[in-house]
Amino acid sequence: MSSEVFQQTTDSMDRAMDRVRTEFSRLRTGKATVSFLDGVKVDAYGSQMPLNQVASVSVPEPRLISIQPWDKTMITAIEKAILSGDLGLTPSNDGNVIRLNIPQLTEERRKELVRGVRKMAEEGRVAIRNARRDSNDALKASEKSGDVSEDQMHDGLQRVQDMTNDYIKKLDDLLEAKESEIMEV
Repeated sequence: MSSEVFQQTTDSMDRAMDRVRTEFSRLRTGKATVSFLDGVKVDAYGSQMPLNQVASVSVPEPRLISIQPWDKTMITAIEKAILSGDLGLTPSNDGNVIRLNIPQLTEERRKELVRGVRKMAEEGRVAIRNARRDSNDALKASEKSGDVSEDQMHDGLQRVQDMTNDYIKKLDDLLEAKESEIMEV
C-alpha cells in the first residue's frame, strides 16, 4: 500500500516540477530560444499546425530567431500566426526567411518578470505540498484501516516529508537559475 502512495507522490511532484519548467521556458528573458515559439499554431493546409512542423526554427544569434518555412507560400501564414500569438514581437522577412529580433529587456520589465517567476514557483510549491497532504492523508487512512502499523505510518510520513523537502529544494534551485538568467544583461 505505502509503495503505491510513494509512487503517486513522486508522480504528482514530478508533474508539478515539469509544469513549472514548462512555464519558465515560455518566458521571454531577453535571450532568443526556440521554445519561445512552442505555442504558435500556423493555419497550414486547412488545419492548425505547430510552427515547428511547417518550418525550421533556429537561433543563429543570442537575440535573433530565424524561421525558414519549408514551403515559401507559408511565409504570410507564419507571420500572421506570430502576430496573433501575443508574443510581443514583429516578424520581418526577406521572402525566404522570417526573422524575429528579441529586444533587450528594461530593468523594470526584468523585475516584473522576476515577480512573475516567483509566483509560478510558489504555485509549484503549493502543488508539491498538496501532493504531500494527499499522501499523508492516504498513509493515515491506511493506518486507521489497519493496513500499516503506527510506526510504519510515521516512517512513511517522514519519507513523504523528505521527498517534499527535496522537490522544494530542486524548485528553489530552478527559480534561482531563472532569476539570474532574467536579471543578466
